[in-house]
Amino acid sequence: MPKLLLIDDDARLAAMVRDYLRGHGIEVALAADGAHGLAQLGADVDLVILDLMLPGADGLELCRRIRARSDDSAAVPILMLTAKGDPLDRVIGLEMGADDYLPKPFEPRELLARVRALLRRRRTGPGEPVLRFGRLEIDRGARLVRVNGELRATTSHQFDLLLALAEHAGRVVSREQLMQWVRGAAPDAFDRSVDVHIARLRALIEDDPRQPKRIITVRGAGYVFAKIQD
Repeated sequence: MPKLLLIDDDARLAAMVRDYLRGHGIEVALAADGAHGLAQLGADVDLVILDLMLPGADGLELCRRIRARSDDSAAVPILMLTAKGDPLDRVIGLEMGADDYLPKPFEPRELLARVRALLRRRRTGPGEPVLRFGRLEIDRGARLVRVNGELRATTSHQFDLLLALAEHAGRVVSREQLMQWVRGAAPDAFDRSVDVHIARLRALIEDDPRQPKRIITVRGAGYVFAKIQD
């Protein structure tokens, strides 16, 4: 049974989410603030749901602290809960290292779908081949990215976006296709989260993110991953 950590100070909502997800085979631990959430975060936690508005350190700061940890929990997938109509907060959350976001109020079925999608991506098995494009290596089994042998830290969502592009190298891929492959759902007309993650990926793997050579924007169509062997 996968284990999820929900950090939210809304006790009523937290209890509802816990009972709903438990009914679908997902164990849920609760924390009402960041300090108690960090204390419960360990290697046995498969996913964190993190509310943006928290007492003390807010969700953005807590997301940053999780990604800055020195143990395996730093790579745990994070689903951020945001207030509806706060696109800037969502963009900042993604830049801080969140893998996905869900605006409040939300349908429990959509929450379950997002959780299952993130858990599926976390369960990539070992022994799968490494994709190599010159200095860039994408290790499917270990879910690691290296450039010149140096590890580049990606979130779970960013890794899946990069892998989806690399597996379709040389082909133009639309934002809608990427979201379908990675999240299992098409984005709405105002969802720019793909662009935020692509910008972060460029900062990690490109020599000059302002003039990318690996992940190229095709205006009006999407992105293409170039098969360069540098």
